[in-house]
Amino acid sequence: MTAKDVKAKAKRLAHKVLDLPDEQVPVISTVDWIRGLFDFNFVASASAYLRSLFPILGWITRYNFGWLTGDFIAGVTVALVLVPQSMSYATLATLPAEYGLYSSFVGVTTYCFFATSKDVSIGPVAVMSLTISQIIKHVQTSHPHKWQGPQIATTHSQGFIVLGIGLLRLGWIVDFIPAPAVSGFMTGSAITIVASQVPGLLGITGFDTRAACYEVIINTLKGLPRTKLDAAFGLIALFFLYAIRISCDFASRKYPRHARAFFFISVMRNAFVMVILTLSSWLYCRHRAVKGKYPIKILGPVPRGFKHIGTPKIDHTLVSALASQLPVATIILLLEHIAISKSFGRINGYKIDPNQELIAIGVTNTVGTCFGAYPATGSFSRSALKSKSGVRTPIAGVFTAIGVIAALYGLTDAFYWIPTAGLSAVIIHAVADLVASPRQIYTYWLVAPLELIIWLAGVLVIIFTTIEIGIYTVIVASLVLLLLRVARPRGTFLGKVTIHSQNKPDSESREVYVPLNPSANVVNPDLQVIPPAPGVILYRFEESYLYPNSSIVNSTLVDYAKKTTRRGRDLTDVTASQRPWNDPGPRRGAVVEDDSHKPLLRAVVLDFSGVAHIDTTGVQALIDTRDELERWVDGPVEFHFATVLSPWIRRALIAGGFGTGDSGSTNVREIAAVVPYREGQRGQTVEESKRPDLESDSDDMRPSRSRKTAVYGEVGAALVPLDTPFFHFDLVGAVRAAESGVMRQLSRSSSTFGEGGYPKTK
Repeated sequence: MTAKDVKAKAKRLAHKVLDLPDEQVPVISTVDWIRGLFDFNFVASASAYLRSLFPILGWITRYNFGWLTGDFIAGVTVALVLVPQSMSYATLATLPAEYGLYSSFVGVTTYCFFATSKDVSIGPVAVMSLTISQIIKHVQTSHPHKWQGPQIATTHSQGFIVLGIGLLRLGWIVDFIPAPAVSGFMTGSAITIVASQVPGLLGITGFDTRAACYEVIINTLKGLPRTKLDAAFGLIALFFLYAIRISCDFASRKYPRHARAFFFISVMRNAFVMVILTLSSWLYCRHRAVKGKYPIKILGPVPRGFKHIGTPKIDHTLVSALASQLPVATIILLLEHIAISKSFGRINGYKIDPNQELIAIGVTNTVGTCFGAYPATGSFSRSALKSKSGVRTPIAGVFTAIGVIAALYGLTDAFYWIPTAGLSAVIIHAVADLVASPRQIYTYWLVAPLELIIWLAGVLVIIFTTIEIGIYTVIVASLVLLLLRVARPRGTFLGKVTIHSQNKPDSESREVYVPLNPSANVVNPDLQVIPPAPGVILYRFEESYLYPNSSIVNSTLVDYAKKTTRRGRDLTDVTASQRPWNDPGPRRGAVVEDDSHKPLLRAVVLDFSGVAHIDTTGVQALIDTRDELERWVDGPVEFHFATVLSPWIRRALIAGGFGTGDSGSTNVREIAAVVPYREGQRGQTVEESKRPDLESDSDDMRPSRSRKTAVYGEVGAALVPLDTPFFHFDLVGAVRAAESGVMRQLSRSSSTFGEGGYPKTK
């Protein structure tokens, strides 16, 4: 079958389904849509998809010594921070310290082969570690003494789930959660983490630090009298961490020539403080053990090398116990990683591929189960450090991995003496930066106050309940806000402003359309906005016209028309029995407001420049609007459409009887009847036959529905087809066509209307 035959068949199909005359058949057809879906080379697409799974193939062949230098410096710098942080985060997850090192090694090694971001550093993070600790608590509470924490954490790795989302190219689902919601989740989580680490910082014990944040804060305050010697190590470590950073930041501003040197000094503060603390702990504790216990709590033995490497053992009973906890941890992996990678891509001038990033962390966590690692994702603090260190490519992760291996095989004996209060200080120092600043919160208020409410709700819910409930709260609140914005669209009734060139007031002028309401204008409020010609309503959609908002828009148009125009038929002269039951008009003898000064509605111009989609319910609502307005006018009303650029919107409007101006097409009453009736979707009902026929009105009262006007381009081709004279290429053309039609009608009935197009008063 040739292309010509396919087009002819589509046209015949359109005739049969839509029952439209030849000139009203939409340009686009279902066959065109199906052809577009399969109009690609499968082999080429499959090959491109497989290549996209390994972005490293696109740049590794151009790797050079300059890139190597930057990657080496950045990789070693990150390793100095990653080693103490990973052990600290493992203790936060209530796991032995070596599991943090396992996750670190797998994360930085695997990520470089799949990454589309050069800055992101994969490994243990505070929020994920706290979530894992709560998951371990949940499983061990419901199944006591059945599984140990490391087995639960390793089994819980979301590698397969996230990998599947990335392979199916479903990364766009993350875009449904706005930035303030993510910030609220991160801020609430950071506050919870800090609260959970303060007891360890001060050596306070005797209560559950994995409880709700407010409970931990209350119990910590109650336990202050029980503060132990650990506080001396923890508070001193925290003081020096901040002192070194603040001093280096000040020195960098005062001596900008040496800013880079001060930066690396600041970077080494974690390693420097941990070395000093470890040495001090060893000197103080080595001869003070009483029955195997030391005066302060120390990290204890850390196994050398990879002791848990091997094929992962999956317990199906454990998987079932973890099923309810999988969604929240998966969401955290998605949100945190994508938010961080997008942020650094934006800062450093490149664009990440969210789907590929999900594949990267999916592979990382899947491989991590073979090493005994627990779930890892992108770290904000380490990624920022990596970026500032001058990283050039993702290969920097390899050098970081070498540093982790060196620590695993060469420093485990020294790790034994690390005071756990120092690890708490490292965690507090790292996560405190995740709390949103007052300036950032105020920016949310300036941009979108409702999103600030979502941010605040996320923070408060996490503090007073759990991270799981908090993250569900911000997601649900964000989706509700999105639905409200769709269901309550912003649309405006427009008027005209004539503008001239600023430098040449006498130059050729042009017309622009702005909201009639001065408070809605972003232009100079002193400008005089001229309304359309009497009897013309001009409305601009600012959202797609879909089932959630179609009813609201219908009410807005009808109410405005009834407010600004007069009824076409005076009901005071109609007996009560002849009036419609749902619009009976004023009672006999009642004082009727004189609306003779108002014009009669003749035309409605709809600006579709902001409409990307329209559905069946939207078309039906537009038909209902037309019917209600024509009943109000007691005659036809022209509907003009400006900037209908989508062929599918054009097809939908034509199916609803719009655009062509043909009298037969306006008989459409239901575009998709929910309850079919014998007469079908076209023609008048019994009730409609009793009122005056719209097509039987006089020529003076009926707008012309058969004008064939068109706008032509430079080569003589019509911008808008001749068979749809009520579709206009731009708003100016639509308004002029509507106003000229109204003026033509008024000129034919000059005895009825006075100057300006308003009805004469008796």
